[in-house]
Amino acid sequence: MRKLRSTYNSVVAAAIALFCGLMPAQGLADQLDELFRQLADPGTTNWETVERDIEIQLSLSGSASADLLLRRGQDALEAQDFDAAIDHLTALTDHAPDFAEGYNSRAVAYFLAGLIGPALDDLRHVLVLEPRHYGALAGIGSVMEELGDHEAALAAYRAAFAIHPHRADLHAAIARLERATEGTAL
Repeated sequence: MRKLRSTYNSVVAAAIALFCGLMPAQGLADQLDELFRQLADPGTTNWETVERDIEIQLSLSGSASADLLLRRGQDALEAQDFDAAIDHLTALTDHAPDFAEGYNSRAVAYFLAGLIGPALDDLRHVLVLEPRHYGALAGIGSVMEELGDHEAALAAYRAAFAIHPHRADLHAAIARLERATEGTAL
């Protein structure tokens, strides 16, 4: 419990420091590196907390207007208003082109709107900005599996699993696709 409280306190402190402009970007990058290191360790018992802390870190844009656009886009997604979500999230990616979570959220909106090509483009852009984004890798796996490209889907799921070995859905997807591709040269 003490470790959980300590991790939570450090994330809250980092968020406050980032918001106030007190913590240098390198400090946040170092903290994110440590969180990803912990997540990749199969022995990490508090992985849910580490996962949440990573997601909090990745959602910090450093800009109040970018945060507002992200929130509006995610609210539109929840309301299943995909056109509005795409509009808000496009404004976000225009405003903050180095903010990976803007592209990730817009990829979800594109995918749910049936726009597979733009969704894949955004997921690839997320990985350029943050190569450890296991959600984007899992998203690519899901899209490729839906398109019937089991080898590409399996590679994406394996890459996501290497970063986040605690997700049962990734383990299940890998097992399912290994059976489906058995005997196929990868």
